[in-house]
Amino acid sequence: MFTGIIEEIGKLKSLSGGRIEISCEKILSDIKIGDSISTNGICLTVVDFGKNFFAADVMPETFRKTSLAEIQTGGVVNLERALKVGDRLGGHIVSGHIDGTGKILSMRTEGNAIFIEIQAENFLLKQIAAKGSVALDGISLTVVDAMTENFSVSMIPHTREVTNFKFKRVGSLVNIETDVLAKYVERLINFEKNSTLTKNFLAENGFL
Repeated sequence: MFTGIIEEIGKLKSLSGGRIEISCEKILSDIKIGDSISTNGICLTVVDFGKNFFAADVMPETFRKTSLAEIQTGGVVNLERALKVGDRLGGHIVSGHIDGTGKILSMRTEGNAIFIEIQAENFLLKQIAAKGSVALDGISLTVVDAMTENFSVSMIPHTREVTNFKFKRVGSLVNIETDVLAKYVERLINFEKNSTLTKNFLAENGFL
């Protein structure tokens, strides 16, 4: 479990045969085999580590659902260690299980913030709501608006500076994890046709 507050930017050291190695420093301070590390929002299990790197095994499903396969050697990734019990929850509950990818449509400065529009598939957009939470490459962000084909977020300069978003451009892919509550709500609505939990019910009671 993570919070979406990025601790460090790492670099892809190697990716071969399902084994990934990430160069890093800060998150190695208390690392051990079996730890979970969020890497661009992907929950990876540490299987080896050294003075300035950690290694993890990556399943084929992870390559299919994320942008990991597109990162070149030397490319940057957002890193976050798993949440400790008793820590402050600065972002929102992030599982590290990527739901899909989106593409950056636009990035523009808006006052002291960066306004970003993301194109995403319908099955993702159904679980994204204005003023709700979403994780992009593992970064906890608040949704500004959610439309039929895209959604937008606003990012403070500090977040951009300490994450891989300072290297992102229009057209870049991002890993998307929707809010876990949205997943359960959609499941409850669609599981049983005769369910009393409908979109109208949620709208009438202020949830939509």
